[in-house]
Amino acid sequence: LTDLFQSLAQLENLCKQLYETTDTTTRLQAEKALVEFTNSPDCLSKCQLLLERGSVHYDQLVYQNILFSISFLKQSSPLPLEQRIDIRNYVLNYLATRPKLATFVTQALIQLYARITKLGWFDCQKDDYVFRNAITDVTRFLQDSVEYCIIGVTILSQLTNEINQADTTHPLTKHRKIASSFRDSSLFDIFTLSCNLLKQASGKNLNLNDESQHGLLMQLLKLTHNCLNFFTSGKGSSLERVYSSREPQVARGRKPWIKLFPVSSAVLFLIFLYHGNSREVERTVLSCLVQIASVRRSLFNNAERAKFLSHLVDGVKRILENPQSLSDPNNYHEFCRLLARLKSNYQLGELVKVENYPEVIRLIANFTVTSLQHWEFAPNSVHYLLSLWQRLAASVPYVKATEPHMLETYTPEVTKAYITSRLESVHIILRSRDGLEDPLEDTGLVQQQLDQLSTIGRCEYEKTCALLVQLFDQSAQSYQELLQSASASPMDIAVQEGRLTWLVYIIGAVIGGRVSFASTDEQDAMDGELVCRVLQLMNLTDSRLAQAGNEKLELAMLSFFEQFRKIYIGDQVQKSSKLYRRLSEVLCLNDETMVLSVFIGKIITNLKYWGRCEPITSKTLQLLNDLSIGYPSVRKLVKLSAVQFMLNNHTSEHFSFLGINNQSNLTDMRCRTTFYTALGRLLMVDLGEDEDQYEQFMLPLTGAFEAVAQMFSTNSFNEQEAKRTLVGLVRDLRGIAFAFNAKTSFMMLFEWIYPSYMPILQRAIELWYHDPACTTPVLKLMAELVHNRSQRLQFDVSSPNGILLFRETSKMITMYGNRILTLGEVPKDQVYALKLKGISICFSMLKAALSGSYVNFGVFRLYGDDALDNALQTFIKLLLSIPHSDLLDYPKLSQSYYSLLEVLTQDHMNFIASLEPHVIMYILSSISEGLTALDTMVCTGCCSCLDHIVTYLFKQLSRSTKKRTTPLNQESDRFLHIMQQHPEMIQQMLSTVLNIIIFEDCRNQWSMSRPLLGLILLNEKYFSDLRNSIVNSQPPEKQQAMHLCFENLMEGIERNLLTKNRDRFTQNLSAFRREVNDSMKNSTYGVNSNDMMS
Repeated sequence: LTDLFQSLAQLENLCKQLYETTDTTTRLQAEKALVEFTNSPDCLSKCQLLLERGSVHYDQLVYQNILFSISFLKQSSPLPLEQRIDIRNYVLNYLATRPKLATFVTQALIQLYARITKLGWFDCQKDDYVFRNAITDVTRFLQDSVEYCIIGVTILSQLTNEINQADTTHPLTKHRKIASSFRDSSLFDIFTLSCNLLKQASGKNLNLNDESQHGLLMQLLKLTHNCLNFFTSGKGSSLERVYSSREPQVARGRKPWIKLFPVSSAVLFLIFLYHGNSREVERTVLSCLVQIASVRRSLFNNAERAKFLSHLVDGVKRILENPQSLSDPNNYHEFCRLLARLKSNYQLGELVKVENYPEVIRLIANFTVTSLQHWEFAPNSVHYLLSLWQRLAASVPYVKATEPHMLETYTPEVTKAYITSRLESVHIILRSRDGLEDPLEDTGLVQQQLDQLSTIGRCEYEKTCALLVQLFDQSAQSYQELLQSASASPMDIAVQEGRLTWLVYIIGAVIGGRVSFASTDEQDAMDGELVCRVLQLMNLTDSRLAQAGNEKLELAMLSFFEQFRKIYIGDQVQKSSKLYRRLSEVLCLNDETMVLSVFIGKIITNLKYWGRCEPITSKTLQLLNDLSIGYPSVRKLVKLSAVQFMLNNHTSEHFSFLGINNQSNLTDMRCRTTFYTALGRLLMVDLGEDEDQYEQFMLPLTGAFEAVAQMFSTNSFNEQEAKRTLVGLVRDLRGIAFAFNAKTSFMMLFEWIYPSYMPILQRAIELWYHDPACTTPVLKLMAELVHNRSQRLQFDVSSPNGILLFRETSKMITMYGNRILTLGEVPKDQVYALKLKGISICFSMLKAALSGSYVNFGVFRLYGDDALDNALQTFIKLLLSIPHSDLLDYPKLSQSYYSLLEVLTQDHMNFIASLEPHVIMYILSSISEGLTALDTMVCTGCCSCLDHIVTYLFKQLSRSTKKRTTPLNQESDRFLHIMQQHPEMIQQMLSTVLNIIIFEDCRNQWSMSRPLLGLILLNEKYFSDLRNSIVNSQPPEKQQAMHLCFENLMEGIERNLLTKNRDRFTQNLSAFRREVNDSMKNSTYGVNSNDMMS
């Protein structure tokens, strides 16, 4: 007993160190010790003792112990059912006997209850689902005092929220099944209970000054909100497409909700609750209204929809008529979300038929104008208001109702409010001493709002254009006068530059909005007026760049040019457009070629003066890159002298961002790839087979390579200078390699880099393998060089270059792989950057080389060359160093791994078969997990891998049963033996694939069907048992139909994997899925969870 008390005291001390200490070393040691404790067999019993000992002084420690209990539930070996039931009962009794616990302790205990209930949802004891009695569990709480009632309601609220959230520790398929079953069997009862309790509570005239009574009302509203959220949005929305007919009461699926629950009455009741309550209650009520407004419109008939919409709009009207509560930022935000839902879920033609529509649209317009004028208040909420008006404006051409929509009156007011409020904000921000945030600093938010304004502004475009012309002329004139005045203050100049920045952004946006409406010649002429003004301003600002420049204004210019390019540059634009006429009249820009010269002039100017400003440089180069993509534009661009200047002078002397700046990070050079991609496309237009022109273009890069080679040849060199030179060089080369997608030009590049400069790249990997800022660009360049894009890697029949290129690829992968594995343990938050990213690129590189069709890999073994074996063995080493969870946690890694595995299983199955048993099981496990991945590309790749493996197995088994003079090779025989020793892996994948096809929203049904036939033929007895289990789980009157579905699935299917047989099976499977789903929609019984949920 003394030892026990000492052990508990040590645990309490460890918890205290973990929670309170500021010393990192002490905290890590405590965490390590407590993790070991969670894996001990007496963990839970000691947690219970600590809970029993807990006092006020140990509340924080109790919280930690509860978390450890939760973490114990996440272990790969789950607790026995009886023990989990005991924990559940213990938690309920503990809460029932201690209603005065600290809030966070109560929350943690309830979280533990919810987690146990979710994970045990399909567990049966004596034919009873023991974890599905949540309402019964909380009944004793609901029948007691207010404090106990709060606990009961919180339990239901947390449980609903827990089941609606997927976690990373369990398969997504299992989460979906649990959530579907909970929705169908329990959610409506919980929601009904919540509404009844809410009505009872509100009918008793609660004293909201009383903390406990206020708390009860809040918990009831949160429960209501969680139920609605489950039903209408978040994870719940994805469940609309999941057919869950396993559980009793499945008839209470989504559709009957509307029949069972009067939604319109709920709107009226919530509006009643909204008025006269605390701000917290008001916010939660608004959140509930947002969820109700999100109910799918197809669940109503026309009369019900009109009634519901009428109540909702009336509620909005009542709130707007008494807007005092909207002064709270949280209430304001939720109300803006509610307004956005009006148009996202209903058509303008339906809204105009609502009785109070004219008054409501007036109130909404006034509210929007006021909100926009107070731009500093809750800026993130403006998105929802602009979203509403964007959708309304976009609907105007399609509305067929006879009632007036009145948007021609109110939309210009909204547009004017946005524009003028942004202009007025400039001087307030610049003169503010309170540190007001400048909206222009958040370019992402500005761009989002401008995308919305682009549609709003094009509605009644004449008014928008007139306003912009007036405001622009005023600001431009004032700006020009200030620049000419010797006594002008910098503050006044900054104000006008800020106003012009907003105007240029907005002009670009409304020009981009041309795609939203059928444009007319008059509107094109208006665009011409705006474009002329911006280009004139650009000439003025560019003339001052030697003395001063404004970064925000330059970014606005680039945004304008991007929108102008999308709309008025290219084949889709009529060159007779009135915009070009106006440009010709005002600026003498007579055609598209002259306009392109303005673009290129601006690009060169920016690269000259803003080379050290990364945002401007990157956006400028992106504009150049976009211009270089369209063939008609490129043909015109290469004729410009400015473009020829770039092609002949791409050095740091003319473009400062190409220089080696010792103060900048290596990652700042990323824009160089974009620059050289554009130059490569421009060079290719007239390059043909002119090697002299190519060599002339490559002179600066040749000099850089020679400089690095010279550094590497000496024993001591400036490492930082060498890194910067090399990283800049390989980024340049990757851009060129990406652009050269024709055989002739790419062969020039290949012969230039191999064999002369390939050893330099290998040396860089050898020296700096631990520095991803260096290795990542080099590896990406190599991956690009081996990528046979557009069949550009086609060597002559007498050329060994394909084999030599793969040797270099193998050498780089092997060198990097062997060295990166020496790093040892890497912190979790740095593991992707330091290790997994490079491995992912190696996987992509190897996949590109293996699938490029320019190497006959049979010659390597034939002639004793170990290049292929070295690359494949390095792949296995790298793969085994990655935990299974990481393969799916990092999207780029998972895509590169599964695409490589697909190539290996297709073309190198003998290598896979020769691997050690634990490696084969690792690969099969990764395929099994990938089958349920959210990424369709990963899931499809896993299906293909599985199909190749199953086909290989089936062929080898077929051969082994036939009398042949030549026995199976050693690898095949060994692989068959491993699979026969572990049949559960293939059986599990058969169950998973069938489960997804029957129950999931199978987005790649064809891909799923290909391995399924092989899995069935390899596991005929298991498939028969699985089929019988599914059939027997149906109600008696449905069993014959389900049996017939399975019979039809295999009808006409022979025992082979020939293409004709596979195609017939795929057709049968499509019919099977439709028939099963139709049958199970009407079923009131479920499939045995032990069969399909394992």
